[in-house]
Amino acid sequence: MEFNKVILDFAGESGNVAVLTFNHPEVLNAVGADMLEGLDAALREVQDPNNGARCLLITGAGRGFCAGANLADPKRGKGAGASLRTAYHPMLLALRDLDMPIVTAVNGAAAGVGMSFAILGDIVCASKSAFFLQAFARIGLVPDGGASFMLPRLVGWGRAMELSLLAERLPAEKAAQWGLVNRVFEDNAALMDGALAIATQLGDGPKSLALIRRLYWATWHNAYEQQLDLEARLQAEAGRTQDHAEGIKAFFAKRDPRFAGK
Repeated sequence: MEFNKVILDFAGESGNVAVLTFNHPEVLNAVGADMLEGLDAALREVQDPNNGARCLLITGAGRGFCAGANLADPKRGKGAGASLRTAYHPMLLALRDLDMPIVTAVNGAAAGVGMSFAILGDIVCASKSAFFLQAFARIGLVPDGGASFMLPRLVGWGRAMELSLLAERLPAEKAAQWGLVNRVFEDNAALMDGALAIATQLGDGPKSLALIRRLYWATWHNAYEQQLDLEARLQAEAGRTQDHAEGIKAFFAKRDPRFAGK
């Protein structure tokens, strides 16, 4: 499916991996008003249960993942923060609340809000040539796209401040050492093969994977007692799924489970 500056395909043996590709390679997939419109439409398709997606894989066309906001976009508003509340925030919240795992395949520059999209992945994959950049200070702005929330929690206060204040490139291998990236691949071809293999494994997984996402996101605002209560409630929900019953049957039959995502 082609949308405005975005492509959406369905991959995996069962077609249950939604592959969303930023598709404006002429500007390293920098985000403009048209792409935001395309992303919104594509995400609605991913969320549509009729399409059968059970994992989302996000990557970029060409040499870059996403170079941040398109500063040359003729439709760009005059106020730097105006589009954040109306366009970016609903999309970022929809990705946070997505009822399936997210894998990101970072195939080049992930700068500005592009870095925010990249680190929203539950599993972040990158090629060795990829890099991450909090570019905001270079143009007199502050981090956005949730970066000021995510980075201190992923890499620690000192490293988050370093990335944001100095606005220096963070190469993929160093990002992996810092815990920002899960898997690093030799080149972009290996990256897509590896990321798709991970996404396929998750897409074939049980319904509880979506509950695991919900559980871990909740840890950032819950007290310990609240988290214990949420574990109990989501465990009860997981225990009622068909996938749990299948997992138990497969365990006793000493075979691999065949999960349906239900």
